[in-house]
Amino acid sequence: MNEQHHAAPIEDTPATSEAVPRDGPERIREPEPRIYVASLSDYNAGILHGRWIAAGQPADEVWAGVNQMLTDSPTTKRWGEPAEEWAIHDFEGFGPARLGENERLEHVVALAEGIALHGEAFASFAAMVGSIDPEQLGEFEERYLGDHQSLEDYGENLLEDMGIDLDRILAGTDGLLGPIRNYIHLDVPGWVRDMELSGEISTAPSPTGLYVFWNC
Repeated sequence: MNEQHHAAPIEDTPATSEAVPRDGPERIREPEPRIYVASLSDYNAGILHGRWIAAGQPADEVWAGVNQMLTDSPTTKRWGEPAEEWAIHDFEGFGPARLGENERLEHVVALAEGIALHGEAFASFAAMVGSIDPEQLGEFEERYLGDHQSLEDYGENLLEDMGIDLDRILAGTDGLLGPIRNYIHLDVPGWVRDMELSGEISTAPSPTGLYVFWNC
């Protein structure tokens, strides 16, 4: 889905609970998911009218914010024609996930809720699957393999989970391997690299390393 961002005027954003200020102390922290919805009748008339709406609230409250924005339309007040069409012209707080202009609000809310619950990993998963459809995003928990410092770190953790301890395995082979025992090792980087190249797993950058997802 192609992303189309437009300039979102701050001065036209009403100071209400639905409108989240762009500046302030919260900007230092990771921004909460929110969308800028704009009136298309105003936009087509050369007027930038819209508002920022927090996406992490219930869908009916997000809809209420959209409807209030349309009610406050300058073209409606000027010519009496009700503004009915709108689009998402900007967004933030969704990490690498992208939103199209005509995303269903229920999908946007589901994505925001997933980010609030699971963090940026959920947004990275949405970006990886290329969809914010709740049905597809519902696979997150069974496919998410964690946040790791590196792909090799993931491999080491996987070996531990599998109960594979090379030193313990080699401990009973001294008589057979003799002096070459100390030169035997597992190529963990190569192993997990091949897992990624073969499509078994996918990765996405994280603040501390990378997120790993299972594809099978």
